[in-house]
Amino acid sequence: MPGRPLGLYLHVPFCTRRCGYCDFNTYTATELGGSVRRDDFHAVLAAEVRFAAAELGDQARPIDTVFVGGGTPTLLGASGLVALLDAVRSEFGLAPGAEVTTEANPDTVDGPFLEALLAGGYTRISFGMQSTAPNVLAVLDRTHAPGAGQAAARAALAAGFAHVSLDLIYGTPGESDDDLRRSVSDAVETGVDHVSAYALVVEDGTPLARRVRRGEVPAPDDDVAATRYEIVDAVLRDAGYRWYEVSNWARPGGACRHNLGYWHDDDWWGVGPGAHSHVGDERWWNVKHPATYADRIATGQSPAAEREVLTAEQRAMERVMLGLRLAEGLEVRDLAPRAVPVAEEFVGDGLLDPSAWATDRLVLTDRGRLLADAVIRDLVSA
Repeated sequence: MPGRPLGLYLHVPFCTRRCGYCDFNTYTATELGGSVRRDDFHAVLAAEVRFAAAELGDQARPIDTVFVGGGTPTLLGASGLVALLDAVRSEFGLAPGAEVTTEANPDTVDGPFLEALLAGGYTRISFGMQSTAPNVLAVLDRTHAPGAGQAAARAALAAGFAHVSLDLIYGTPGESDDDLRRSVSDAVETGVDHVSAYALVVEDGTPLARRVRRGEVPAPDDDVAATRYEIVDAVLRDAGYRWYEVSNWARPGGACRHNLGYWHDDDWWGVGPGAHSHVGDERWWNVKHPATYADRIATGQSPAAEREVLTAEQRAMERVMLGLRLAEGLEVRDLAPRAVPVAEEFVGDGLLDPSAWATDRLVLTDRGRLLADAVIRDLVSA
């Protein structure tokens, strides 16, 4: 789809320890054994970057946004991350003003590491802080100490990063309103321009799910999560941040362009084990295990496990699912005709903004954000 923005997501599947709540496609050294080497995995990912450029052919164009996620991408080392970005430059090129992001755990970086990333072309870094309350970090099995997230963010800003993000999780068993209020305030005080906040979800098969099932910790409560969301929004709003997606707040100019590409239904290629891609009307996802993935790359095979071609109806449904989560919302004409009366009811119920509705747009109210999933479900199923 020439002319559409093209993003590149690169998945690094390594962690020093798996957090108890996490069901992402990540592995510790013990879980992988000797099947995959972390110190040269950037070269495996670079090989898929070359494969992607060849497969796209004349549809390849300079990359608008790069996002290295995980796992813990910084376990590749600064040199590995820079080498990976060099491969993207070599195969695709970067569009003018391209956004280049890596995720990081706070305890995996220092000043020289951050300076090397910045010199290598990274423009944005996102730290998984989750909380500054010791009891919350303990329940989540986080490896870093309280205060490490703020220290890492300040180090990134001191190194010269213009865009730094901190991720928070709310609704953890044992967390209090004050725990969360302090965590959000701690994030604000660092001076970062972006904060993400996600409600804790207990995923099947995780250690946290087993603890909940055994009665060791209570399950997250939806009403408590709603209250906590309101706390996050209030603290950030007072500090000059504005929500631009239901779970993301930024100061002016601080929004994550790569993630906006997902919500705007742009094109992206996902590199790495388990990564998902979406180009034009086609979507596919790679094999999950790093060893299987690496074997396919080494033998010149596609790493894709499965793929699908989206129908016009599916594309229309996803526009609603993605677009309504944004502060800008979506146009009424993006709805199926049968969903328009449902939307009108949501306006009357205070879930959609009446002033936006008057200009033929659907925008969630503050209360609508708390019920965003239900609003979206009813609109796409009407």
